[in-house]
Amino acid sequence: MAEKRIYDSIIIGAGPGGLQAAIYLGRYRRDVLLIDRTGGRTWHAKHIENFLSQKLITGEEIITKGMEQAKSFGVKIEKGKVTSVTKRDHFEVQTEKDVYHSLFVIVSSGVYDILPPVENLYSFFGTSFFTCVDCDGYRTTGKKMVILGNDIEAVNHAFAMREMYTPDITVILDSPRIPPEYEEELKDENIRFVAGRPVRLVGKENLEAVELDNGHRIACEVIMSTYGYHRNDDFLSGLPLKRNPGGYFITDPHYESSLSGLYIVGPLNTGHDQVVIAAGEGAVAAIELNKRLIERKKMAYFLE
Repeated sequence: MAEKRIYDSIIIGAGPGGLQAAIYLGRYRRDVLLIDRTGGRTWHAKHIENFLSQKLITGEEIITKGMEQAKSFGVKIEKGKVTSVTKRDHFEVQTEKDVYHSLFVIVSSGVYDILPPVENLYSFFGTSFFTCVDCDGYRTTGKKMVILGNDIEAVNHAFAMREMYTPDITVILDSPRIPPEYEEELKDENIRFVAGRPVRLVGKENLEAVELDNGHRIACEVIMSTYGYHRNDDFLSGLPLKRNPGGYFITDPHYESSLSGLYIVGPLNTGHDQVVIAAGEGAVAAIELNKRLIERKKMAYFLE
């Protein structure tokens, strides 16, 4: 049954950007609903050590503490998956069970990693199997590394990782061929190249090797996967939102999209995908949104 209450803002996604926005708006004493389906990319992060003042914290800790903090300022939190957002005189946010209404919307639904169908992957995910150089590259320092992928992006990662973290790198690609100039550069940099399809990760407490479909095993201590990610933005498909050629939403300096009143923070916009950056974007969006609410009330007063 549709809820008749019109919130000042609905926030979609309890990522760092959404939670930071919720905390700001809650402290402004605004009427805020946060809808989250749980289990986002940050939640699965085991080692976040590039967040100011946090020497080491897990993503689960950030999300859990952020939710507690938001609730302490009166933010209402509902578990659910948003299926669509529409706008008439105000926003309507549809979940699988209910319809909610708000004057503004902040989207912080993020992305999810594309992972290869490899046996035993989750035994090492986040500890020695990584998907983000900026997040976890440092944790590969001096270790025997395998880079997995299905296109030339894996080779580009190899050059970067060798420069910053480790000289002991093997690139495994599904494709048997790469451009000759890349092959020559890999040889020059002493980076090994193997064509094959990974099927299993070998090891118990520690990662020991990647096993290919032909039975060959390549020894390694860490893996960087470069298969990319999908955006959690299907529920926005009915809105006239502008994107750049790469498919990311275009926003203004306050992270407002091309649709007035709808803000997008985190990796769905054109910025970098980092916890600390998303949190900053959430703060900026909330401050601007609060100003808009003040202006709205002032306008209504003068029209009375």
